[in-house]
Amino acid sequence: MWRKIRKLAASPLSMKLLMIEAFFCLGWARILKAAPFAKVAPSLGIPMEETPWESDPAVQAMQSRISHVVRLISRYTWWESQCLVMAIAAMKMMRRRRIESTLYLGTGRDDNGSMIAHAWLRSGPYYITGYETMSKFTVVGTFACYPGRSAAGYKKSQRSLGNEH
Repeated sequence: MWRKIRKLAASPLSMKLLMIEAFFCLGWARILKAAPFAKVAPSLGIPMEETPWESDPAVQAMQSRISHVVRLISRYTWWESQCLVMAIAAMKMMRRRRIESTLYLGTGRDDNGSMIAHAWLRSGPYYITGYETMSKFTVVGTFACYPGRSAAGYKKSQRSLGNEH
């Protein structure tokens, strides 16, 4: 434990701040998970759409740091911070930095044949959270997060173009 504390103390200030942000984003995501999904879904992004698979190489380092920090801090929260909570938290951190991302929701079966669910986040060609087991799941939903563009704004622009979904 002391080794971890010393390692944290030796971390650069920017990494400490990122860890604090991840802690609060994980907490917020856990609160959202407790709410009815229909109320939360509009804040996640544009349903059934994916962001591009290409990304600006300049954001790759931040994508990697967010992935690392969210996964690290999720182990130290006193609330459940599993796949959906981590994906929402990372998405929020990416949105704050104007980095596009796609949240995937999938279903599958466990070893006993029971239905299970999983969530993971992708940004450009990189998987940020949940990539360890995503291959075991069938995608049933996606939410594309384009920073600065809400799902409500997207629907409004589609109506004005006559492309109501």
